[in-house]
Amino acid sequence: MQQLKKVLKPVHLWAIAVGLVISGEYFGWNYGWGVSGTVGFLIATLIVTLMYVTFVFSYTELTTAIPHAGGAFAYAYRAMGPIGGLIAGYATLVDFIFVAPAIAAGLGSYVHFLYPGIAVFSSALFFYILFMGLNIWGVKESAVFSTVISVLAVGELLLFMGIIAPSFKTSNFLHDGMPFGWKGIFAALPFAIWFYLAIEGVAMVAEEVENPKKDIPKGYISGIATLVLLAFGVMILTGGVTNWHQLSNIDYPLPEAIGIVLGKTNGLTKIFAGIGLFGLIASFHGTILACSRQVFAMARSGYLPRFLNTVNTRFNTPHWAIMVSSAIGCIALYECKTDQIIIISALGAIVMYIMSMLSLFILRVKEPGLERPFSAPFYPVFPAIALVITLICMVAIVYYNPLLSVVFLAGLMAVIALFILMGKHMLRITGEAMLEQGGDFMTDANLE
Repeated sequence: MQQLKKVLKPVHLWAIAVGLVISGEYFGWNYGWGVSGTVGFLIATLIVTLMYVTFVFSYTELTTAIPHAGGAFAYAYRAMGPIGGLIAGYATLVDFIFVAPAIAAGLGSYVHFLYPGIAVFSSALFFYILFMGLNIWGVKESAVFSTVISVLAVGELLLFMGIIAPSFKTSNFLHDGMPFGWKGIFAALPFAIWFYLAIEGVAMVAEEVENPKKDIPKGYISGIATLVLLAFGVMILTGGVTNWHQLSNIDYPLPEAIGIVLGKTNGLTKIFAGIGLFGLIASFHGTILACSRQVFAMARSGYLPRFLNTVNTRFNTPHWAIMVSSAIGCIALYECKTDQIIIISALGAIVMYIMSMLSLFILRVKEPGLERPFSAPFYPVFPAIALVITLICMVAIVYYNPLLSVVFLAGLMAVIALFILMGKHMLRITGEAMLEQGGDFMTDANLE
């Protein structure tokens, strides 16, 4: 079996974490203001931040113990069998498939801000086609490029905070801070999740880290610390420059905030929006790449149609997996509003987080002798905190978004029914053997 080269260091893990998530600091989170107000959303973000800090440390244990490209799909399969793997895999697919169109909408909105004559959907579709083609051709971000673009995106957000900080007024931030009371906090949870959504993707490169036990915690700690600083800094300062209601329902809150402070015709406003595209592009390219990997892994395991695990003979990339997942994303981009896409993606992520934490507890009992290069700190407290908060988030999302939740559940039920009718739930022994051999999941080494 081919092995991936162990070349990644903590700085690369930091870059991957920040690069995958950074778009969440640029847009999307502001929809949380619309359902909770500034103070309500601040509380929601504190809750979600605690969830992610405890989750990533717990998730890392699974990744270093079972380093497969299938991610949560592989962990749940090992812990709970084929149906468990199916649920986790479905949730992960929904998570990544719907992250991409949300980011595409953000890209389109930033372009529209710079050039009002260009429609949001047209430019978003252009980016989809462009990066779908780049992924099929095998164009990837190297670790160095990821580091450079992440530093650029972080630097821009720090510049943003520095520009608007002098205009911050506490009265603006506190004005109508909790218009919907405490219930608004629960309604805002999926938008707070958007601040950190996809950071768990860092753990999936455990095979390529020089010293996983020491380096992954360093990369995660630095990554989550950076994102926490940016999330709270951007959210609080933006909420204090004007009446926050003006920014709670648009896909370009940061350029609009700078436009309010400096004027929309100011050169810095245009420069900021232009540079901001790089941060969004980094996340967009990464999510398309990650989504195609998940589709390929599940198809190779027999959980999705077999043609989706076809590797292009010329470019050595899973072209069908890329095209089909991108096509679904384009449909979502056309049919749904950005806030709806974010909610669906967050619901998929939450279910995946729940399955992962359950897998951790089950494997601790089921396979106590499993080699764990990294163990969740403060076990069982950390994974228990992560599990409890994710369950609360799931209940809140379902309660405040019943129609979207029904769609998500209906899709899951249909997939499970089809899976059982095809008899694939009976292939447990073969599936486990393939898992142990590592041949049932795709890695870059298999493709290139």
